[in-house]
Amino acid sequence: MGRVRRTWWLRGAVVSALLLVAGLVWFEPWALWTDETVREAPPSASAPATRPSAGTPAAEPVTEARGTFVSHEHPTKGTVRIVRLGDGTAVLRIEGLDTSSGPDVRVWLSDAPVRAGRAGWHVFDDGRHLSLGALKGNKGDQNYPLPRGVDWQAYPSVSIWCDRFDVSFGAASLVRT
Repeated sequence: MGRVRRTWWLRGAVVSALLLVAGLVWFEPWALWTDETVREAPPSASAPATRPSAGTPAAEPVTEARGTFVSHEHPTKGTVRIVRLGDGTAVLRIEGLDTSSGPDVRVWLSDAPVRAGRAGWHVFDDGRHLSLGALKGNKGDQNYPLPRGVDWQAYPSVSIWCDRFDVSFGAASLVRT
């Protein structure tokens, strides 16, 4: 009887250890206490696609839209801008971001409306969305180039989106300036 009991305890301990390791790998709880600060410079004027005539400077970047983040799953602060460069390309600029880290966090443009509080946590993958890539850091200033030909007005909101758990950390409505 003692040997059988010991075998069951050993199996239980092994299964428990495997579940613990799998849970740690999946949830990455340490990410909640690690910060990655990014300090990218604002996008600057790019050379136009065609050479300007002598003495004609490249057009300066123009802010086409802006917004302020509201918190969802995690407290999130900061602002966002769509900046059009002299060569016609556009960049999503996040400034003063302060949110939590997490696994598989992305920057998304979405056609979903921004809702404050818990009502806005899960809406951004319901309709059309466009991933601009992995979040570079949970704090600071960062730039995300928009793909050529994308009309940002078709995606009037930005979400800091955790793809692993299908939840928004925070989001901002883009308002034309």
